[in-house]
Amino acid sequence: MRSPVSSASTVGLLLATIVSSGACARAVTTAPSQAPERPASAATAPARPTSSPVIAALTSARAERVADSLLALMTLDEKLGQLAQMTGRGTQTGPAAPEGGEAQIRAGRVGTFLNIHGAAVTRELQRIAVEESRLHVPLLFALDVIHGFRTIFPVPLAEAASFDPANAERAARVAATEGSAHGLHWTFAPMVDIARDPRWGRIVEGSGEDPYLGSVMAAARVRGFQGDDLAAPNALLATAKHFAVYGAAEGGRDYASADVSERTIWEIYFPPFQAAVRAGVGSLMASFNDIGGTPAHASRWLLDDVLRRRWGFAGIVVSDWAGIEELIPHGVAASKEEAGVLALTAGVDVDMVDGIYADSLPAAQRAGRLPMAAIDSSVRRLLRVKYALGLFDDPYRRSDTTRERTMTLTAEHVAAAREAGRRAIVLLKNDARTLPLRKDLRTIAVIGPLAESAQTVLGNWAAEGKAADAVSVLAGLRAAAGGGTRVLYARGAPVDTADTSGFAEAARLARSADAVVLVLGERENMSAEAASRASIELPGAQLRLAQRVLRAARASAGGATKPVVAVLMNGRPLATPWLADSVPALVESWFLGVQHGNALADVLFGDYNPGGKLPVTVPRATGQVPIHYNHRNTGRPPAAEDHFTSKYIDVPWTPLYPFGHGLSYTTFDYRDLQLSAAELRAGDTLGVSVTVANSGDRAGDEVVQLYLRDDAASVARPVRELKRFERITLRPGESRTVRFAIGAEEMALYDVAMRRVVEPGAFTVFVGTSSADTREARFRVTGDTLVLAPAPPRIR
Repeated sequence: MRSPVSSASTVGLLLATIVSSGACARAVTTAPSQAPERPASAATAPARPTSSPVIAALTSARAERVADSLLALMTLDEKLGQLAQMTGRGTQTGPAAPEGGEAQIRAGRVGTFLNIHGAAVTRELQRIAVEESRLHVPLLFALDVIHGFRTIFPVPLAEAASFDPANAERAARVAATEGSAHGLHWTFAPMVDIARDPRWGRIVEGSGEDPYLGSVMAAARVRGFQGDDLAAPNALLATAKHFAVYGAAEGGRDYASADVSERTIWEIYFPPFQAAVRAGVGSLMASFNDIGGTPAHASRWLLDDVLRRRWGFAGIVVSDWAGIEELIPHGVAASKEEAGVLALTAGVDVDMVDGIYADSLPAAQRAGRLPMAAIDSSVRRLLRVKYALGLFDDPYRRSDTTRERTMTLTAEHVAAAREAGRRAIVLLKNDARTLPLRKDLRTIAVIGPLAESAQTVLGNWAAEGKAADAVSVLAGLRAAAGGGTRVLYARGAPVDTADTSGFAEAARLARSADAVVLVLGERENMSAEAASRASIELPGAQLRLAQRVLRAARASAGGATKPVVAVLMNGRPLATPWLADSVPALVESWFLGVQHGNALADVLFGDYNPGGKLPVTVPRATGQVPIHYNHRNTGRPPAAEDHFTSKYIDVPWTPLYPFGHGLSYTTFDYRDLQLSAAELRAGDTLGVSVTVANSGDRAGDEVVQLYLRDDAASVARPVRELKRFERITLRPGESRTVRFAIGAEEMALYDVAMRRVVEPGAFTVFVGTSSADTREARFRVTGDTLVLAPAPPRIR
C-alpha cells in the first residue's frame, strides 16, 4: 500500500499533468447552470457575493481548470457517479461503507458518502478513491452536524434565544473542529427555515419565526462552520437547508405542502437563505415540500431562477434523503428516470442515497432525454467544491487520528457549551424574586420525568453526542447546591402517559422540601423531524402533576411563600397558561446539550444572570396557532370594546409570552430615544440611539431590540418588524447609549409589482426589551420612490 503522502502526491501530479497537457481543451462545452437555452436577463443577472473567501475559492480560475480538465476525462458513468451519495452502515466498531461500497469507489460510481466518519475509516476509503479509481478523484464525507459533533451545544432554537450571533458562530466553529477531526468535510447545517407554527417538530432546528434574526444566525453559523478558508483542516462545508418554505408546512405536519404567497416567500422565508448565500455558504439542500404544486426538488424557479441566477450562488445543491425518488408520490414523475431528469435539470447536483442518478440517468442521457450539459454543470460544481476543500492538494487533511483524539470533547469545548447554555436560558416569570434560589436551603425537591435524563438534554440531531458525557438537571443541581443541602428527586409522572401513580411521592417531597423545582416538557424526540404535534400543551399527566405539587407545596408552607420553580425542557414553544398564572417562577431551558444541568444550575442559583429572549411567540393555546409578532394588521384590529374585531371569544388574542420577551434578575430602564433626523430622503441612513440603564442591584445582560413599521405603504405592512438588536452587559447603576443605523434595505418593501423599493411616507421606530414593550419615535422619508432591485422571477 502506498503511503498517504505519495497518494496525495499522485492526485496533485495527475492534476498538474492534466492541466498542463491541455486536456482542458478536450472538455465538453461549458454550459450555464442547467438551462443553457435561457440566458440571464438584467432582472435575473447573478449578484454573486464577492467578499467571501469561500466563494473566491469556488470560482477561482484554478478551480475551473481543475474541474473542466477532469470533466474532459470522465465517462458518463463516472460523471453520474460523482453526483451519487451513498450512506454508510453501522457496525460494532462504528460507521463503515455499505456493502459493495468499496467496489463502487474503485469504479468511480460514488462521489460522496453520508453517515461515515472517523479518521481511520475515512482515510482508508479515501485511499481507495485516490489510488485505486481510474481518475483518483477524492471523496467527500458528510454528516448532520447540527449543534455539535461530540460536544453538544444548545439546539439551534435555544441558541437563537441568546440573540448573540457570536455565540452561534463559536458553537459552529467547535462543531467544525470536532467533525473535521473525525474525517468529515461537509455538514448538513445550518437549518435556516423560518417556522411560525410550533406544531412543526423541526422548529427546534432553526432560529424561530423572525426573518431578520434567522438571517443573522444563518450567516453566523455559516461563518462558524466554514471559517475563512474552506481548505483549512478544521473547516466544514456548510449547507443552508431546506430550500425552501419547508417551515410553512400545512397544519405543522412535516413534509406537507406549503401553500403561501410569493410575497410571503420573499419577505419571510427567503431572507435567511439569501443571508447564507451572501455569507458564502457552499451548499444548499432542497426541501421535501411542494410550493404551489411544484416540489422543491423539481423547481427550476427555486434552484435556477432564484438561487443561481438571482442570487449568484456558486456552490452545490444536494437533495434531501431520497427526495428525488419522492417526486413519484408527489405525482410529478411516473418513474425513477423521470424523477431524476426533473431533479437534475432543475438544479439538484447531488443525489442523496436513492441511487437514481447513477442507476437511471445513463439510459436517459443516451436516449436524448437528458442534456449532457446539465450533467456537466452539476459535476463541475461538485469538483469545484472538492477543490475549494483542499482535497486535491491533500485528500487526508481531515483524517488525522491525532487531531481526532486531541480535539474531541476538550475542556475548552465543554466550557464553551456551558456558556452557550447559560446564554440561551429565558426567564419567563419571576414573581416576588423567587429566583435565584438560596444555596443554604436544607432540602430541594426536584420533581418531573425529565429531570434525571441525560439523553433528553442533548436534544434531537445530536450527532455523536452521548448521554454519558451529558449533565442532567438533577446532576447539575446536586453539584451546585451547598454542602448542607439535600437535593431529593421524584419522577412524579411519565412524559406522555396518563399514569398518576407517582403523584403521591411527588406531593410528599413538595410538602417536606424548602423549595421545589418542577422539570416539565418534552423528550428530545418529540421536537424533531417527523415529530409534529396536534397539541402543543404539556403532554401526558404533567400538568396535573404540576397542579398537585403546587397544592402540596402551598399547603405545607403555612402561609409563608415556598419557592416553586417550573423549568421547561422542549424544542418548541409550549402552551402553558396554567403554569404562567400559578407558578411563581417559570424558566425556559430548551435542550442545552452536554452542559444542560450545569448551565441551568448556574441560573437557578444565581451564579449567572439570565439574559435570553424568546425567538418565537408563545401561544396561550394550540388554537391560536399560527401566531407571530410580525403579522399584518387587519381592517378590524382586535379591540376589547368592539365585538366585531379580529379576536377569539374564548381566549385573549394576545400571546402568552411575546417574541423577544425575557426577564433578568436585575431591571433595565430605557430613556432618550433619539433619531438623527425627522426627515430624510430614500437611500439615506437614519441613526437611532437609546440609553439603557441597569436600575437593579446586580450585573446583567439586556437585548436591546429595534423594530420598524412603514405606517402607510402601497401594500399592507406588518405591524412591526425586527431590524436590529444588540446584547449588552451592564453593571448595577451603569448606563450605555446603544446606537443603530437604519438604511434603505431596512426601510424597503416589495411593492405591488414585487420590486424592492423604499417608498416615501411616515415610519415608526420601536426600541425596547421585547416586541410588546417598546418606546417609539417617528420619521418621514421624502422624495421619489427608490428602486433597490427589479421584480424577482415569478414562480413557474
